[in-house]
Amino acid sequence: MAQTKSHSRSSLDRFSPINLKPVQDDAWSNIFKPPLNESVEEKQDRIARQQEAQRVSREIDEGILESKKLFDKKKKAIKVLLLGQAESGKSTMLRNFQLAFCPTYFHGEALIWKTIIQLNLIGSVKKLLSIVEDELEISGPRSRSPSTGSSSSSSSSLSDHHRRTRMRLLPLLSMETNLTRQLLPEHYDPSRTPEICVRAGSGWKTVLEKVTLERRVPSTGQRRPMTNDGRSKDDPTLVLAASKNDIISLWEDEIVRQVLKRRGVRLEDSPGFFLNDTVRIATVDYEPTEADIVRARLRTFGVEEHRFLQDNGSEWYIYDVGGSRSMRPQWVPYFDDVQAIIFLAPLSFNQVLDEDRQVNRLEDSIYLWKEVCTNPLLSRANIILFLNKMDILQKTLAAGIKVVTYVPSYGSTPNDVENVTKYFKEKFRAYHKRLSPRPRTFFCHETSAIDTKATQAVLAGVRDGILRHHLEELNVI
Repeated sequence: MAQTKSHSRSSLDRFSPINLKPVQDDAWSNIFKPPLNESVEEKQDRIARQQEAQRVSREIDEGILESKKLFDKKKKAIKVLLLGQAESGKSTMLRNFQLAFCPTYFHGEALIWKTIIQLNLIGSVKKLLSIVEDELEISGPRSRSPSTGSSSSSSSSLSDHHRRTRMRLLPLLSMETNLTRQLLPEHYDPSRTPEICVRAGSGWKTVLEKVTLERRVPSTGQRRPMTNDGRSKDDPTLVLAASKNDIISLWEDEIVRQVLKRRGVRLEDSPGFFLNDTVRIATVDYEPTEADIVRARLRTFGVEEHRFLQDNGSEWYIYDVGGSRSMRPQWVPYFDDVQAIIFLAPLSFNQVLDEDRQVNRLEDSIYLWKEVCTNPLLSRANIILFLNKMDILQKTLAAGIKVVTYVPSYGSTPNDVENVTKYFKEKFRAYHKRLSPRPRTFFCHETSAIDTKATQAVLAGVRDGILRHHLEELNVI
């Protein structure tokens, strides 16, 4: 027994750490081992580098931890995607969201939106002047009236009066071009982007605010012509105020209205239309209302993320994506983990796409709707259809334009708002039911996004529905 114990102790001693020889070629140990004959200065430098490396390492670890917390928090947030073709009203709907759930959202941006609204008005004037120019070239000298410069009420041709009015309004166009070039400096091409455009995430609000302030309060050494109140003479506020009477005269001119009607042009149906508000907007003391901001047109390239924090503590992210055909491939990365899609489909049965004049707008909306309903990445998302721009539909039908002319399958169904809306609503419903990867409820609302009160009431109900669905998915209720 004693021998056994002795043998046991000998075995333990043999494997005791005390008797283990240090490994001389441990690479990890060599990294931190002081070099031979290290001086005091070298030691201090080595320790300082080690401490700096440890500090950087801690910062990286803290950054990773913070990123993980933000990722986990964002994963619990409600994500809503605004989809639809270009000019379907996505940005207008987004601004309705912002006003409905963050009433003070635009309080610090009045100056920015004032400039955008002024540019929208100038854009409408630009379209009007282009049509007047074309008509003057066609009519030629035959339409010129006597020395009074006015046209007779019976004439359907433009006169020298219209020519002179057009010439007086031309300075407005250079202002629009200059500001558009500043907002979209790279790849600026007026033929491709005839309206004011910005890139998502480009800091366009900062640029626009800076440009606007420079025109109001020029920097030292500024050589632009100035007015008595310290404004630059190329400030759109002053130029519009000086042009107000000419704009109103041209827009309300009966002969110009006849030309527009003959050409089938309805400027009032265009996004960002403010010609009927010229008396109010083309003044030196104009301040935009919330309704003006909602109606303002600003084309966006790319995808913009907007964060909302609700009173109930819920966090929302709303993504506004460009709707033109070239932008649609950028949608896919935002399909992952989205709780709801608000799909805007204007019932513009008699219009075509700007980027492809051969494609009907409503036909394109239905094609997009089918693609969204079919997509497996969106199988768990609620899709909420907004049949938008109902006000324009009502005006179109009131003008006597027949749906069957553009949609032969409409047949002999009455050509009124109720029946037209019902017909297309059932089309969207049928595709939703047939193409969805799994059963889901069909939600549909009829909206006019520029009607802020009615739209915000709809959005309140939509918000509550999305929140309930999200809580159900999280097994909270």
